[in-house]
Amino acid sequence: MFFLTSIAKVDAKTANILIAVSLLLGTPFFVFFGWLSDKIGRKMIIMAGCLIAALSYFTLFPALMTAANPSLAAAQKSTKVTVTSDLATCSFQGSPIAREIHFTTSCDIAKRTLAQAFVPYVNASGAPGASATVTIGDKIINAPEAKLNAAQDAFDKDSAAAIAAFKKEVLDTAKASGLTTKADDAKMDKVMVTAILFVLIALVTMVYGPIAAMLVELFPTRIRYTSMSLPYHIGNGWFGGLLPTTAFAMVAATGDIYYGLWCPIVVALGTFVIGMIFIRETKDMDVHRDH
Repeated sequence: MFFLTSIAKVDAKTANILIAVSLLLGTPFFVFFGWLSDKIGRKMIIMAGCLIAALSYFTLFPALMTAANPSLAAAQKSTKVTVTSDLATCSFQGSPIAREIHFTTSCDIAKRTLAQAFVPYVNASGAPGASATVTIGDKIINAPEAKLNAAQDAFDKDSAAAIAAFKKEVLDTAKASGLTTKADDAKMDKVMVTAILFVLIALVTMVYGPIAAMLVELFPTRIRYTSMSLPYHIGNGWFGGLLPTTAFAMVAATGDIYYGLWCPIVVALGTFVIGMIFIRETKDMDVHRDH
């Protein structure tokens, strides 16, 4: 949903319909892979789902972009955007509690403006101490440095005006280059979008179809609730909850709108490697055992 509506710029109604159709097609596979795991085992199905996802994400998501918004995908390929800056002034933008006023250098302002608009760019090293510039096609736009009004806990008046003017110029130029083009229903390949979404959902069903049974079978009764609940919710809360912030920081640092995919890919590959080495097959385990 986030990728379709924010990055591919598909309107929310269309995105919801396409995802709903894909879910209707994919949901039976939760039952199918659960049933299959009763026949051949849980481990290999879950491991296969993780491995296929890790190997295919960098193919599936660009393909989803091309199918959902071909005009935007073409503009991203034809128009080069570059941020030239003193790289020493570029900060990490992945703090979950950071606010806009925490980013005062021209590098941070330039990257944040582009990343928030999901405009892909490349980094170039500028002269030490030089202000950052954003180049979109043939146009060069100077990024401002910001100063704070400590009393109001905000940018001072001049800085706020300069940042607003910079953002407007960047976004207007990006729009003129087609880099913020909204998806056109008439040009969208809805069959292909649905097919890609179905594949993504099918990979989820490979993991989640067998996982409830596997978690129950994995631990003895005396520690089962703690063993299942604690790591499961830490995994969902920390890894899942911080994924948007982590992915944004990775995109802002590199300018690659797909770079944030490395986060779930690394987790999936880690799960595959650790699972293959350390996790045993549980299909025939006695769920009533206490050791």
